[in-house]
Amino acid sequence: MRVGCPKEIKNHEYRVGLTPGSVREYIAHGHDVIVETGAGAGIGADDNAYRSAGATIVKTAAEVFAKADMIVKVKEPQPSEWVQLREDQLLYTYLHLAPDPEQTKGLVESGVTAIAYETVTDDRGGLPLLAPMSEVAGRLSIQAGATALQKANGGRGVLLGGVPGVLPGKVAVIGGGVVGLHAAKMAVGLGADVTILDRSIPRLRQLDDIFNGRVHTRYSTVEALEEECFSADIVVGAVLIPGAAAPKLVTREMLSGMKKGAVLVDVAIDQGGCFETSHATTHADPTYEVDGIIHYCVANMPGAVPVTSAHALNNATLHYGLQLADRGLKAILDDKHLRNGLNVHKGRITNAPVAEALGYEMVDVQKALAA
Repeated sequence: MRVGCPKEIKNHEYRVGLTPGSVREYIAHGHDVIVETGAGAGIGADDNAYRSAGATIVKTAAEVFAKADMIVKVKEPQPSEWVQLREDQLLYTYLHLAPDPEQTKGLVESGVTAIAYETVTDDRGGLPLLAPMSEVAGRLSIQAGATALQKANGGRGVLLGGVPGVLPGKVAVIGGGVVGLHAAKMAVGLGADVTILDRSIPRLRQLDDIFNGRVHTRYSTVEALEEECFSADIVVGAVLIPGAAAPKLVTREMLSGMKKGAVLVDVAIDQGGCFETSHATTHADPTYEVDGIIHYCVANMPGAVPVTSAHALNNATLHYGLQLADRGLKAILDDKHLRNGLNVHKGRITNAPVAEALGYEMVDVQKALAA
């Protein structure tokens, strides 16, 4: 199979779908790899590094899309990209379709077979291709929130760790999954007063054991959410329903009860965001203010640390990517975890949460592939 890797074009996105190390693995499996010139510049991998790994360098993304049987990316295809996709291609990348009807329409009309990193599963019920970026985003959320909290950046002017004689800042983390866990780790490391809210009692028990009393855990109710948000200096939205649009847990009305200059960091923004007042921002212009509350809603947070995140992502995606390259559609038919990753196939939606969110008829994956 001919595997193609174009350069990412989303605002301030420096990650790359294939590192030179991953290219070597595809070559070792007997595949050809074509890479757009400069695709790895953001992680310090120049064209010669890709040539040494066995890739062919091409001058434009158009050549990659035209020649490749499988496209490997990081972020969802942009409008100029989805129009270049075709029916006999595999697309392997993050998609986040539920809050994005335009992209979904573009993929449906292209006829491409699209596998979304964020809905591929594993035997433990986890999301192994989403997890590494959730770890990065969770940790970055506290860095970003602490920076936005500085007075010069519009925040309250609170140091998260405090100093002797002055109380530390308060951080509320909504959601105790991978993002929430890593956000809490960073916040605790900075000396903040941290509370994690979740609706899973078993998960709250796990978190209590992990942190050994260094964080507060609280069952998430409307009352608990209000109390924690009203007292927090930073609120991290770390809620995920796989494939579906994120629920709006913090309403605009709730902002009036928060401290002026407090910060909301919406890590769920790729799935539409879990704050009612959220809209996607970029690394070029990451924050905005609503009713005196600073919002940080960058939709590709891990792109800020591409060396770390690109390698972490490739470590996770390589296994399934090689299966797709080796066996094509049969890999999806035979592997339930890849079937869960399939979102679009030949003009049909094959993921139930996406279909429900956007009003499409959902087609069974095995029936769609068999047809």
